[in-house]
Amino acid sequence: SGEEGIYPHLIKFCEGHLEKLNPKSRALRKETPVATEASFSKDEWNQIMDDLRTWAEETKKSETLLKQEPVFDLLKEKIPPVRSSNSFVPLNEKSFPKQRTNSSKHVLPRDYQEWDKFDVEEECNKVDGVLKNDPPAILNTGHPNIKRAVDASLLSQQEKFLLANREKDKGNEAFRANDYEEAVAYYSRSLSIIPTVSAYNNRAQAEINLQHWHNAMTDCQQVLELEPRNKKALLRRATVHNHMGNFQMASEDLRMVLQEEPNNASAIQLLSKIERKLSDCLPEQQSKGKKILIEELEEQEEQRACPVQPSQPVGGEESSAAPAERGDMGNAQKKPHSRGDGGPHSESSNSHHGHWRGKGGASDKYKVTEESKVANGSSKRGSTASVQGDKRSGTKGTTGGGKAEESVNLDAPCGALPPHLSRLKNEGNLLFKNGQFADALEKYSQAIQGYTDSGIDSPEDLCILYSNRAACYLKDGNSQDCIQDCTRALELQPFSLKPLLRRAMAYESLERYKKAYVDYKTVLQIDISVQAAHDSVNRITRLLIEQDGPEWREKLPDIPMVPLSAQQHRREEPPSEEVLRARAEKATRDAERRAEIHFSAFKQEGNDFVKKGQYQEALGKYTECLKLKPKECAIYTNRALCYLKLERFMEAKKDCDTALELEPGNKKAFYRRALANKGLKDYLACSSDLQEVLQLDANVQEAEKELEEVTVLLRQSLANTSQDKPRKTVPIKEVDGDEDMTDVPASESSCTRDNINLKPSSAYEFEPQLLPQYLSNQLDGHTISFIMKALNLHLLGKNPNLVYRHLHHLHTADRFSVVLMLLEKDERRYMSQLFEHLSAVESTEFTKGDVQNLANKYI
Repeated sequence: SGEEGIYPHLIKFCEGHLEKLNPKSRALRKETPVATEASFSKDEWNQIMDDLRTWAEETKKSETLLKQEPVFDLLKEKIPPVRSSNSFVPLNEKSFPKQRTNSSKHVLPRDYQEWDKFDVEEECNKVDGVLKNDPPAILNTGHPNIKRAVDASLLSQQEKFLLANREKDKGNEAFRANDYEEAVAYYSRSLSIIPTVSAYNNRAQAEINLQHWHNAMTDCQQVLELEPRNKKALLRRATVHNHMGNFQMASEDLRMVLQEEPNNASAIQLLSKIERKLSDCLPEQQSKGKKILIEELEEQEEQRACPVQPSQPVGGEESSAAPAERGDMGNAQKKPHSRGDGGPHSESSNSHHGHWRGKGGASDKYKVTEESKVANGSSKRGSTASVQGDKRSGTKGTTGGGKAEESVNLDAPCGALPPHLSRLKNEGNLLFKNGQFADALEKYSQAIQGYTDSGIDSPEDLCILYSNRAACYLKDGNSQDCIQDCTRALELQPFSLKPLLRRAMAYESLERYKKAYVDYKTVLQIDISVQAAHDSVNRITRLLIEQDGPEWREKLPDIPMVPLSAQQHRREEPPSEEVLRARAEKATRDAERRAEIHFSAFKQEGNDFVKKGQYQEALGKYTECLKLKPKECAIYTNRALCYLKLERFMEAKKDCDTALELEPGNKKAFYRRALANKGLKDYLACSSDLQEVLQLDANVQEAEKELEEVTVLLRQSLANTSQDKPRKTVPIKEVDGDEDMTDVPASESSCTRDNINLKPSSAYEFEPQLLPQYLSNQLDGHTISFIMKALNLHLLGKNPNLVYRHLHHLHTADRFSVVLMLLEKDERRYMSQLFEHLSAVESTEFTKGDVQNLANKYI
């Protein structure tokens, strides 16, 4: 460059190395010149300038509009005091008196004599007189009463947005200062201007801190209506549910949060606590349960409900809540019913009972035998129906049902009804079964009229007649008359299931959803397994929320509480194998989910303890993890790290061994087992593990450093071992082959035989396969170097096949791998030269590929 001290090539070279070490280094940053008009094309520059001009014009216009229509004129009543201050200064012009100016000039004293005449007290009184005219500050001893609503009807949308954000910012400031009541007030002001998700969420959190659970729940509901699956709202609603004791609903909200954000630490921690509470509450609920004997009545139509006193107490919706689970009776009906369809609940058809309940439900108790298909109302106290048909019993209007007439007895008695009324009822049942609802309606009406004229007293039978006629009205779409008949039936037999269900369906068809909801909830109190009632309740709930808003429950009529006496005629059947299997699978899934949650929580706590250096505490957490998942490899390596930090090397080695059994190629397990072996002073095993790490990943610098250090320690240990244990000299006696060896001791005899086999007279008589046995554990670097030189200089030119055989057996000697690792540079060079010369030789016993494979074991 011609300038002293500037070396461009050196600068470029250093920058290249810096980029390898740290690509984001500040030293590599280059100053980019500022872009000017010349840097862009004409069209690009015109676009930039147009955008800037547009932005400037819009900014000036918005500022002008805001100045013309001041926002804060609405807030002139009173401005709250400064936080942490108990004084309040009224905001008006009179609060700040104008400075009084005295026209008369006061001449300052010019010398000491004039200063002696200066009256200090008079001047002080003048100053005090000015201050006395100031209005006193108004003390505000209580909390400022901030209005929670702002009239923003005259503001533009932009002004509303600006004012709402300012009020929300005030609420955030109050929240940060732990003044939650004031924060709620400002959030309410912001929401009165423009309702936003963030303001609702913030106010919900403030209400939670104030323990106003119902207000917080309302705010969370508002957020979820505006933005379903909002994570903050779900998490805060779960917190409210947790404090209100609704643990199941809280867990559902938290699971929705974890579906959106699986690593949400707050949700995982809270869900873990709730799962523990649920598991603690479950044994208590099971211990408080009572067994109730439920007797089944074998009759096709209305089950006889016990009468209830007129003073039966009524309760709200919470009192009508059915148990959460009752075995396999949760899926009672798979087909949803249509509006105005009373068929599935009529007594006069077997199919009307049979598909009440679907697979897995307790439908068998509504099934009717062939003997009672028509003889409706036959109970244990009545006579049984005959299967024999009465061919003479023919009725008008039963066309299409003649085949049924031949297989049933229309004169079968029905409860306490006289024979002619029983026949009318049976005929109505048969007509209903054949789909002739108008004719069935006429028969039931005749039976009701005959009941009134006969003067008998059997409210149970009259209740059934009204209920059956209501089913006909419902089938014909006459919901109003259906409601009247169901009401009369319920007056005779309160809490009868089928009249309640039919009246609820009639109410729903007339869109009188509140009364339908009450009847459906009452049905579920009597028998929770009625799936049609469950489906209708869910459907009507959505309609009521749309109609009445979040406070829809408060507008409902009272839901009567069903006594136990009205529930005892329902008997649960033992669950089927499919239901039991489904329960077991569900229990397994729940257990796995809880175990996964606990596992994640324990693992996170263990990792946090490791970061803080609290290894003993982390050890306990990892042990808890392994109790839940004993096949998790990462936990074993983490616990091994804790053992290493606590210098418990044997336990660390065991954990690493287990991890390598689960995952043979785990680098962390090899590396930490190497550190454990180093702590146990097993340097050879430590070196082997470190080499495994470098084979898996050659870029692990920590393994390279440890290997260098362990190599030095291994050399020192070998040197100390050779000094501490001097070699023993054993006298060796040679004998001729013809000499008798019977007098030689066994030890000497074996020694002599060994020396005969291991001490050939020349190199040509030596067998290469005996080389590892001859060297045994006395192999060292000098011996290998000597063998390589001898093979290269003296034997390679004469017999290369013998050289190959020697090398083929030499690497199998004991300690060969250790000695090979400790070879010097020159010794490795001799070895490389030998294999180069050997690969150049052509032989029938080996090829170049064989020499290359053998060289890989030496070099």
